[in-house]
Amino acid sequence: MVYATADGTGNERLRVGMVGGGQGAFIGAVHRYAMRLDDRIALVAGALSSDPANAAASAAELGIAPNRAYADYREMARVEAARPDGIEAVVIVTPNHLHAPVATAFLEAGIDVICDKPLSTTVADAEALVALTARLKRKFVVTLNNTGYAMVRQAREMVAAGALGRLVSIHGSYIQDWLTKPIDAEGQKQAEWRTDPARAGQSAVLADIGVHAFNLACFISGRDAEAVAADLFTAVPGRRLDDNAHVLVRWSGGARGTILASQTSPGHDNDLSVRVYGDKAGLEWRGTRPEELRFTPYGEEPRTITRGGAGSFGESRRVSRMPAAHPEGYIEAFANLYRDAAALIGAHRRGQEIDDAHPALVPNVEDGARGVRFVAAAVGSQAKDGAWTNL
Repeated sequence: MVYATADGTGNERLRVGMVGGGQGAFIGAVHRYAMRLDDRIALVAGALSSDPANAAASAAELGIAPNRAYADYREMARVEAARPDGIEAVVIVTPNHLHAPVATAFLEAGIDVICDKPLSTTVADAEALVALTARLKRKFVVTLNNTGYAMVRQAREMVAAGALGRLVSIHGSYIQDWLTKPIDAEGQKQAEWRTDPARAGQSAVLADIGVHAFNLACFISGRDAEAVAADLFTAVPGRRLDDNAHVLVRWSGGARGTILASQTSPGHDNDLSVRVYGDKAGLEWRGTRPEELRFTPYGEEPRTITRGGAGSFGESRRVSRMPAAHPEGYIEAFANLYRDAAALIGAHRRGQEIDDAHPALVPNVEDGARGVRFVAAAVGSQAKDGAWTNL
């Protein structure tokens, strides 16, 4: 990859800060692993916790200078925007309810945004971020990271090339078991905020994992959801938000399908999959076997296409880091997203053109808003006893 820089050397790193992701957080560490993999990003500032002591300790642990460790994200946006060596992008890895206000503060300070999903907890906030990003001409990446897998990229290309024919049905599912017991009521940090309506939003399971299944179904199929009919429920008595969702979907172009999300299904640690069927062939990708695509032309035996092997091509070749049979996984997929985001944002800020960052494959603020609209429509459908609800 050619990384656009001011001096043309290809060695300048994108300077970023992080909001959230301090000691005790899960996803912040994953983001940092991913951004380090290609050595194209430097983490130089942070408001890593709402607790000042934790924020300072977390920054010190990561080697962030004390004068760039902030106790408040608003102060961080103001100070970093005024520094000649200030951050060029912020990475937001807070609980959901803070995504929109944090992103707004940095956009208004002239700083580009890389935000974890969901984009926001309400459609109004999502639409406001779309409008603000466009008005200020900023770049906004949403880390729907599963789009970074090599064989997910190939699946998208195969569908677009017509390998499946006319699409008939599209199904996405994300099934876990970690919330089978009431660990949120027992104070487990990651579970507690994800099931709190004030911080998670209208839905727990859809905002946490359902949006991944939905986004991946959209990404691979090239279709948008037009309407949904949803049944959301809580399997654990006393839990404040849903932990299971069954959603029927009417997709653009006439296809039908489902989005299934569960966090109370014993035997499934982290099971994400997308299945797309056309009138010529079917295609399946599973997160538990991410280097493979199962492709079945009608009337023929199923065939497995392996990353880097015979039958792999295009994007899957570009984003592959290892030869075939040298395993790649979750962090590499996440890093693919960060690598392209760094190229996209870096070039934009320097007024340079790039030809290989593939902006269409980097989820943006519009993709994030699409997910928020999906969650809101599903919740609205549930409130109407599963009635079909337009997005």
